[in-house]
Amino acid sequence: MPYAIIGILVLFFLILLVSALYTVKQQTAALIERFGRFNKVSNSGLSAKIPFIDKIVGRVSLRIQQLDVRVETKTKDNVFVFVVVSVQYYVIPTKVVDAFYRLQNPQAQITAFVFDTVRARVPALILDDLFEKKDEIALAVKTELDQVMDDFGYAIIKALVTDIDPDAMVKQSMNEINAAQRMREAAIQQAEADKIRVVKAAEGEAESKALQGIGIANQRRAIIEGLQSSVESFSDNVPGTSASDVMNLVLMTQYFDTIKDIGLSSKTNTILIPHSPGGMGDISEQMRNAIITGNAAYSRDDKS
Repeated sequence: MPYAIIGILVLFFLILLVSALYTVKQQTAALIERFGRFNKVSNSGLSAKIPFIDKIVGRVSLRIQQLDVRVETKTKDNVFVFVVVSVQYYVIPTKVVDAFYRLQNPQAQITAFVFDTVRARVPALILDDLFEKKDEIALAVKTELDQVMDDFGYAIIKALVTDIDPDAMVKQSMNEINAAQRMREAAIQQAEADKIRVVKAAEGEAESKALQGIGIANQRRAIIEGLQSSVESFSDNVPGTSASDVMNLVLMTQYFDTIKDIGLSSKTNTILIPHSPGGMGDISEQMRNAIITGNAAYSRDDKS
């Protein structure tokens, strides 16, 4: 019997020891009540309490938590959108008691304030401005929550607008508008490119014709100088010849050169009308008569 009593006492002592000791995980706080009244907050590590008198009523995580709130609202241009706001928050270590006792459901409280802030801001913006000013909405949500949740022992790290989801038909319309704008911009750029090509081609053609004209002028000047030199040289070396005889000879030489060039070309489409080499004298006579007539008419105009 004495051994049995001792065994019972040892077992009872072990039960008391086990119930008196408890551990708290890292980044966690345990709240202890004594006879239903708050007694203390135990931080991470091994702690002790009075068995059957003290009781662990709850554990509060001190880690950063995130709550995603999806809010349906309407913009100023009557477009219904879903706005997703992610709120990052944590329990202030010095206000664990307030966080545990004052709020029964902190997530519901945060959700309510997010709904209120988003539905107060978004209806004042059109859809395009909503995408541009989402950071302002996130800042407004954080400011509102900071003022309220601090009294309940919660600190707000950041509020982010992570998604803005309009109706499917609205997104399709927006995509079509963007596609039309891009096609219009592409058409304008293509037209500008065509304009540049046409202008450059015209400038090149004008420059080519100008250079061609200069070349023809230089060619004619060289021909004239060559003819003049030939006439003078022939007259000096062949006594009794006139400039008319020399010109006839030159024209005859050019005539045969032209006939030779035409004959050498395999793809010529030149049509030769009836003619004879003897007609070169008539051609030169006609040219001289035309020049003399022109000079006479010019002289009469000057006298009148």
